[in-house]
Amino acid sequence: MTPVAARAMKVSLQDILRNNVKEKLTRGEVVSSMMVRLVRGVEIVRIAKTAGFDSFYIDMEHCSFSMDTTSQICMAALEAGITPFVRVPANTPEYISRVLDGGAMGVIAPHVRSAEEARAVVRAARFTPHGDRSANGGLPQLQYRSFPAGEANSALNDATMVIVMMEAVAALERVEEIAAVPGVDMMLVGTNDLTAEWGVPGQYDDPRVAAAYERTIAACRKHGKHVGVGGLGSRPDLVERFVRMGARYVSTGTDLGFLVAACTAKAKAVASLTV
Repeated sequence: MTPVAARAMKVSLQDILRNNVKEKLTRGEVVSSMMVRLVRGVEIVRIAKTAGFDSFYIDMEHCSFSMDTTSQICMAALEAGITPFVRVPANTPEYISRVLDGGAMGVIAPHVRSAEEARAVVRAARFTPHGDRSANGGLPQLQYRSFPAGEANSALNDATMVIVMMEAVAALERVEEIAAVPGVDMMLVGTNDLTAEWGVPGQYDDPRVAAAYERTIAACRKHGKHVGVGGLGSRPDLVERFVRMGARYVSTGTDLGFLVAACTAKAKAVASLTV
């Protein structure tokens, strides 16, 4: 092999390991995302790409997807340039490390209620010295290429996002200390679970909703973290309000919700025809 050919075949980590969502957030840009709960094939990746989404997250907390299905979709997303995240069903290392090993570029941890719980998620998601995630060579994020372990682990730590959900009143009361946890990148407000815990499910105009976003955005701004909007796909007015306040990641809804809404609109349109 000639030296020119050898150089052409050489690929650096910077060439292949990028998190477009993290880059957009660093620039202060708004990120669009959707949840995947229904479509079990890689077709959902192409649909998300065609629709123009920056990212999606597979909601293993609320669907019956297997680890294999989740990983296949994540790997397809990597090839398509869509940043894949996974919301795990439990904030335990056996879920967190496996979805990351399977191709996810970040983990969304539900129902985090304290700084200690947030630190446990960070430890499971990051390699030493920032965590205790088990080393694993040949990851899909690296295109199954081999790199020196220290170099690869450091790059993966930088590219992987840790997102904790603010969806419990207890978490809201400790938002400042959770936002201060090193290694947490984003706090995603789970508006539906918050309103349910307050006893006003789905009442998004309750003043406590706006107050929760204000408090979370202020804490994250202080500690250099990002804020996500969740559960408000039906209220674009509130999404716009909270983005203007400082939130930058917007979860727009689920593949199931999009399909039902489109089908319902078409059926109603035909049913309204008169002859």
